Amino acid sequence: MTDNYSHKDSHDSKNFDAIAGKDPSLSSISKVIAWSLSNQFIVLILSVALGVSGWMAVQNTPLDAVPDLTDTQVIVRTDVPGQSPQIVEDLVTYPLSTSLLGLPKTKDVRGLSMFGTSFVYVIFEDDVDLYWARSRVLEALSGLCSQLPDGAVPKLGPDATGVGWVYQYALVDKTGKPI
Repeated sequence: MTDNYSHKDSHDSKNFDAIAGKDPSLSSISKVIAWSLSNQFIVLILSVALGVSGWMAVQNTPLDAVPDLTDTQVIVRTDVPGQSPQIVEDLVTYPLSTSLLGLPKTKDVRGLSMFGTSFVYVIFEDDVDLYWARSRVLEALSGLCSQLPDGAVPKLGPDATGVGWVYQYALVDKTGKPI
């Protein structure tokens, strides 16, 4: 029984040597530590430079609580009272959409016709200023009003991005019972 135990002990020491590897004082980490100890002033200067550059990076990084990743878009709403969606599409939405598609830096134009109302969404390329886009659409609409039916007056939608649209709600207990 002793032989088996001693045999097992020598076998375990071989595995330990294989797992542990060589002398840890010869590793590359120990060389970096030894160099750092012998060149403390250089390490201090590099640490301060790293800290200052990190502080400057934090100060110069633009931070927004809710970054606006939406496209620049302008909404055109036109009311055509009492008209069916097909008539609104044919007389208002389609002419507006095709005309607004020719605006500079336009990426996409989407139209939506409902009973008595037309919505046209003009989506511009990235990095287009919202106010520049609104002014281009307003200029185009001033020339298109004569082509629309009587009573159809296109209006620009709200001056807001998709992030600005927030659904607000309240929980109201109408029973009056205590919770």
